[in-house]
Amino acid sequence: MLSLAYCDRLKIALLGSLTIFLDIQTTSTGNTKIVVSKVKKLNMSDTNSNRHFSILDQMPLQQRQTAPVGSHTMTVKLNINGKQYELQLEPCVTLLDTLRDYLGLTGSKKGCDHGQCGACTVLIDGERVVSCLSLAAAHQGEEITTIEGLAKDNKLHPVQEAFIKHDGFQCGYCTPGQIMSAVGLIAEGQAQTDAEIRELMSGNICRCGAYLGILEAIKEVKGNKVRA
Repeated sequence: MLSLAYCDRLKIALLGSLTIFLDIQTTSTGNTKIVVSKVKKLNMSDTNSNRHFSILDQMPLQQRQTAPVGSHTMTVKLNINGKQYELQLEPCVTLLDTLRDYLGLTGSKKGCDHGQCGACTVLIDGERVVSCLSLAAAHQGEEITTIEGLAKDNKLHPVQEAFIKHDGFQCGYCTPGQIMSAVGLIAEGQAQTDAEIRELMSGNICRCGAYLGILEAIKEVKGNKVRA
């Protein structure tokens, strides 16, 4: 996200129905003040109406990869789902915000934004990482895989298929993070019992309580070799 010092206007969402535009002004004494310039009711049919809002929501996606460019940005080259991206980012921009706000890869969800819910989980060089706590600039030269990169040749990944078969979801908001974490867990080869699966998946919270289906999906992909 951009810091206040380099923005002329911010947009925030309140209660999911109103958009508040804030202007940042400098007074004659050099102080900075924020004033409300416009209040707009959200069109709930807007595809962006259920997203986390940032100032980048005000500009077309194709402009986000090069905006804003200035003395406070740096060139960041990322390998995401087998594709190379070159972006102009502030050093403080997280990997999650880069995926969602700059690249339009919104499968990774912003839940708690504190690394506690796991909804933003991605794989970096095959290891599970919560992208909300990872700076994008720190992962140059590494292989980043998001939920969008799991399916190959129009065929779902086995973990995706197992989640569908065993109803490992309900509302679906945490599901991308659950699936990415499950793929990483299986690759790690550590979990050998139901209890170990639960423990090693405990960083991914499902508020709908679909844990039994998630457990069964993981067990199936592991080959039903997990001891109860």
